Amino acid sequence: MMKWIFALMLITSVVFGAASGHMPQVGEAALNSCVEAVELFIYLLGGMCMWGGLMRITEKSGLTELLARTFKPVLKPLFKGLDMNGRAFHAICMNITANLLGLGNAATPLGLEAMRRLEQEEHTGDTTSRNMVIFVVLNTASITLIPTTAASLRLKHGSTAPMEILPCVLITSACALAVGLITAIIFDAAGGTRRK
Repeated sequence: MMKWIFALMLITSVVFGAASGHMPQVGEAALNSCVEAVELFIYLLGGMCMWGGLMRITEKSGLTELLARTFKPVLKPLFKGLDMNGRAFHAICMNITANLLGLGNAATPLGLEAMRRLEQEEHTGDTTSRNMVIFVVLNTASITLIPTTAASLRLKHGSTAPMEILPCVLITSACALAVGLITAIIFDAAGGTRRK
């Protein structure tokens, strides 16, 4: 779906640029945007490597076990029937940790791994389980304690206090997570009632 949206945006830009006689500006904007995208990637790469390496160290040093024990009382009621000592639960804990640190790019592969492990442990096949839905909500509407990527972008664009957004990030991410979880639980309960 997204490829069609991006294609439509590109075609619309070219058509309106040609119709209004601004094709040179459209071409210049396209080239400048490509350069800016590469510069932004290189700028963010250092931080992503550092935090990604830190995540790998926590995994190899056994800190993931500690994280799993820390998260267990909170996550056990959410993930019904999931083995709290299984690999899926450990991948979920790593994903939540990455999201807490504001590392969306590091959280993505961990989230994919968690979904793969959930599918294996729950034998869902082509069906999405309740635990998968809850995990997707936790992943996409996660609480961010340290908005690393946003702070890096603010610093790059001249902010003298890149972390001043922290209270707003905490409040909005907590609200988004609460609404997402409540909605998922309500729909699951309604679906369960209907199935009975």
